[in-house]
Amino acid sequence: MKLECVTTIVLCGLWAGLSGCKSHPARFYALAATCAQTQSALTVSVAVGPVSIPSAVDNPRIVLSVAQNELKPDEYNRWAAPLQEEIARTVAANLVMLLGTDRVTLATNTSGPIPDYRSSIEVDRFESMLGQQVTIEAAWTLRRTADGAVHTGRTIARGNVAGNEFRALAAAHSRALEQVSEDIARAVRDFDLSNSETEKTRPAQPTKDP
Repeated sequence: MKLECVTTIVLCGLWAGLSGCKSHPARFYALAATCAQTQSALTVSVAVGPVSIPSAVDNPRIVLSVAQNELKPDEYNRWAAPLQEEIARTVAANLVMLLGTDRVTLATNTSGPIPDYRSSIEVDRFESMLGQQVTIEAAWTLRRTADGAVHTGRTIARGNVAGNEFRALAAAHSRALEQVSEDIARAVRDFDLSNSETEKTRPAQPTKDP
């Protein structure tokens, strides 16, 4: 009888422990293009990537900045894809809108024709403060394939997080990447304009008599 009572108590305690450990399904978030369609389209092609990010945020979990010098990966809120891929895809989608061309690809796609321009992005800071703000600091390089000419720039973008939800955090990062994309698009247009001016001022080649 005593043995039966002990067994019952143990089983009841085990059931209580198991029922208290409820599983929390992870949620996944993606970055999104936010730029509006331009009215001045270009015919250039651009490849975006590679993209590098700080090792501290190179994590499928969303890494929060919770205090000075303190980071916290959130187990139940994650990026839908590796963060480098999310950034490259979002910038590429923004450039489609900003340049008015669908000839924008990811650098990882090597099956297509050689692009007119290549843009690599080195993210030095990717800070996420839930309910407060996000910060993206990125150095980017734009290279013209035809002659190897290079334009470099740095963008520091900050944005407020409208709420304490992770979807609001992802939306704020998307808006910050809009500024990065606008700076790269501006450099592409400057390059394209200088190339057009060069073509106009280049002396015509003399024609040969048949």
